[in-house]
Amino acid sequence: MTGIPLIIVFVLAIALMIFMISVWKIHPFISIMLIALGFGLIGGIPLVNQLDADGEVEVNGIATVIGQGFSGTFTSIGIVIILGALIGLVLEKTGGAFQIADALVRVIGKKRPVLATQLMGWVVSIPVFCDSGFVILNPIRRALARRTGTSAVAMTVALSAGLYTAHVFIPPTPGPIAAASTLGIGDNLLVVIGLGLLVSIPSLIVSYFYALYIGKRIRTDEDDEIADDAMLEQAYDDLRTSYGKLPSVANSFLPIVVPILLMALGSIGSVFEWDGLLGDIVGFFGTPIIALAVGVVFAVVTLLSVTRGKELYDITDETLRVVGPILFITAAGGVLGRVIASTDMVVFIEDNATSFSSIGLFFPFIISAILKTAQGSSTVALVTTAGIVAPTLPALGLVTPAEIALAVMAIAAGAMTVSHANDSYFWVVTNFTGMTPQQGYRTQTTVTLLMGVTSIIFIWILGLFII
Repeated sequence: MTGIPLIIVFVLAIALMIFMISVWKIHPFISIMLIALGFGLIGGIPLVNQLDADGEVEVNGIATVIGQGFSGTFTSIGIVIILGALIGLVLEKTGGAFQIADALVRVIGKKRPVLATQLMGWVVSIPVFCDSGFVILNPIRRALARRTGTSAVAMTVALSAGLYTAHVFIPPTPGPIAAASTLGIGDNLLVVIGLGLLVSIPSLIVSYFYALYIGKRIRTDEDDEIADDAMLEQAYDDLRTSYGKLPSVANSFLPIVVPILLMALGSIGSVFEWDGLLGDIVGFFGTPIIALAVGVVFAVVTLLSVTRGKELYDITDETLRVVGPILFITAAGGVLGRVIASTDMVVFIEDNATSFSSIGLFFPFIISAILKTAQGSSTVALVTTAGIVAPTLPALGLVTPAEIALAVMAIAAGAMTVSHANDSYFWVVTNFTGMTPQQGYRTQTTVTLLMGVTSIIFIWILGLFII
C-alpha cells in the first residue's frame, strides 16, 4: 500500500493507538508495539527477510525491522536516561533539591514570591521529575505564600508551570533526552539544552502573568485557612529536619552544573576543532554519557557529604525501576519510527515535500499535543511523537542539528498541551493544594494550554531565523 491510502491508514493507526492507551487503558508499550506491527504489515513490510540471488538480505522482514528499532533506541539513549534519572533521585533523597529551591528563594527574595516560586520549580525540575518536584517544593510554596501574604493559587500555578517547563524542554529529564536521541541528535544535547533554556523564557513569562491573573480570581481552602504563621513555619522546619543532615548548596548544584559545563566545553572544542590530547580529553568528557557520568560522581559526593553513602544501592535500584517503563516506551517509539521508515510512507512524503515543509514545525507539535491530551503522559507524548516524526524530518526541511533541536522543542511544546484529568501531574497539583477539579481546569489546564501555544509560536519564530 502506498500514497494517500497509506497516509489514511497511518492516521487511523495513530487514532487507534491513542484510543488503546486512553480509553482501553492498555499500556503504552503494548499499544505502540501492536500498532507498529499492524502498520508495518499493512504498509508492505514482508513477514520474513527477502533474499537476493546471492543469498544476502535485500529487504528486512517485520521481525528484523522491529528488532532493529528496539535495539537501536537502547544503544543510543538507555545509559543517558538512567544516569540523568539517578542524579535527580539522589538530589531528591538527600534534600539537594530542597537546598537548590531554598537558595533561589533567598537570592530572589520575598518581595517577588511568585517569581521565586516559579524559578525554583524550573531549576529543580531540570534533574527531578515534575511530580516529585512539586511534592518536594509544596511545603516551601505554602510557607512562602503565608509569609508574604501572596495568593496560594498564584503560587501554585507558578510552581506547577516552572516545574513543567523544565520537565518537557530541558535535559537531563528523560523525555527531551529520548526525543533528541530518537531524532538523531543525542550527541548534541548541549544544543537541545541551550534551546530548551531559550524556549523556556516565553513559557515562564506567560505562566507568570497568568498566575498573577488567576490568583486574584480563585480562592482555595489554603487562602481561607486561619492557621497562624507559626504553624507553617513549623511545617517548613519539619520538612528541613526530615532530611537529616542537608548537603551544601554547592554540592546540590554541582551534579547539574558540571555535566552542562562539560558538554559546553565539548561543543566549543568541536567548533574550534581542537586536536591532540586536549581535543581528545575535551571530546571525551563532552560526550553526554561521560558528562552525565561525571554528574553522577558529584551526586555520589553529595550523598557521601551527608553520610548516606550506604543508600546508593537502594537509590540506584529505585532509579532503574522508575526509568524502566520510560526506556521500554521509548524503545517502542523507536520501533514505530523504524517501521514507518521501512514503508513507502516516507517516499510519499518526500515526493510531496513542498506541501509538508509548509507545515514545518507545527507538524510535530500537533502530533505531540494530540497524544498528550489524549493519554496524559508528557513523556509518552515526547518519545512516541519523536518516533513518528523522525523519518519525516528531511521532508519537513529539518536537517541540521539546530533544526532538529527545534523539532524536539516543538514536540516538547506539544507534550505540555494540555494537562488535565488523565494526567497524574494534574492530580498531584490539585490534591496537594486543595483545589477542586473545576479549579484545576481553570488553573493547571489553562496555563499549560497557554504555555504550549506560546512556546510553539516562539519556536516557529526562531525557525524563521534558523531554518
